[in-house]
Amino acid sequence: MTSPDAAALGRERAAALLDHLAAGDPAAADAVLAGVDEVRELVYVGAALTSLSRAEARGLPPAQRAQANTRQVDLGAARDAVRSDPAGLRAWLRRSAEELLLLRSLRAAADRVAG
Repeated sequence: MTSPDAAALGRERAAALLDHLAAGDPAAADAVLAGVDEVRELVYVGAALTSLSRAEARGLPPAQRAQANTRQVDLGAARDAVRSDPAGLRAWLRRSAEELLLLRSLRAAADRVAG
């Protein structure tokens, strides 16, 4: 059973990671995950990022959405390759957060063109 506290902490960490990366502070972004050594806690962060990424991708034009889906599959393969390695999962989370920021920038650009 999923602990509501663990899921909420995962969402908080994901938000902090995104905020630091968006602000151009990669050291602070890495610090968000540096002390997290349990695979389970890292997975909750990943679940939050994946949920946000999928939601952002749905708002993209079809071609960009297809490319985003391909990148999500690649990120999933990267996650599976390191599924029991906390250091590898932290690297995957960083890539996932960067992907989400890319999706947000693509969506903003698409909105500017359409609007």
